Amino acid sequence: MRIVIAGASRFGISTARALIDGGHEVVIIDKDPAQLEAIEEDLDVGLVHGDASLPTIQRDAFGDHADALLLLTNQDDVNILAAVVGRSVGFDRVIPQIVRSELLAVCEELGLNDLITPHATVARSIVRVLEGNSDAALDLRYYKGIQVLGYDVPERFDGQALSDLDLPDRTRVIGIIRGESEDFLFDAERLCTKDHIILVVDDAHAAQVDELLGAKADTPD
Repeated sequence: MRIVIAGASRFGISTARALIDGGHEVVIIDKDPAQLEAIEEDLDVGLVHGDASLPTIQRDAFGDHADALLLLTNQDDVNILAAVVGRSVGFDRVIPQIVRSELLAVCEELGLNDLITPHATVARSIVRVLEGNSDAALDLRYYKGIQVLGYDVPERFDGQALSDLDLPDRTRVIGIIRGESEDFLFDAERLCTKDHIILVVDDAHAAQVDELLGAKADTPD
């Protein structure tokens, strides 16, 4: 597929990487030339400089054909306007990111049925994980460079306190899944190898956490 992404935000860049890894062609629109220049050195994507809410800019990105338009700027109003423009330009599918819940009704009135709601989606996922739902994913990603990750406790930490983990900065344990129950962890609690711990991790430190805790907990099918 050929996908156009409006907004070179962290979420936009992460989405572009995932699409490229899946073999898709990606074009990114952004108003900041410096941001596009940085992307050009790192990603194999098409680049369009300009306001993604303008028809001329979208047509430039659309080219001969594009399958979908993802509106991933950090401004809900821009995403909504650009989504409406995208339909008139001819995109088969437009998918705006909406953070403010009060704008969801506006999207519904405009017939924008495909929405990305990162805060609400991640919040629901965290609740499902902490409630021990067997269908809950343990590897989730915020759109602003924060991950929610689950790990099996390595054998070497069996019986140790949470404080013994020596986690990197901007990393917090938010819960534990132990057997069929789930509890919040405190420094005084002791870990066992059958535990699954849930952490909030900054992207910059995810590799350090992987090195410390090893393989992530399996996500059930």
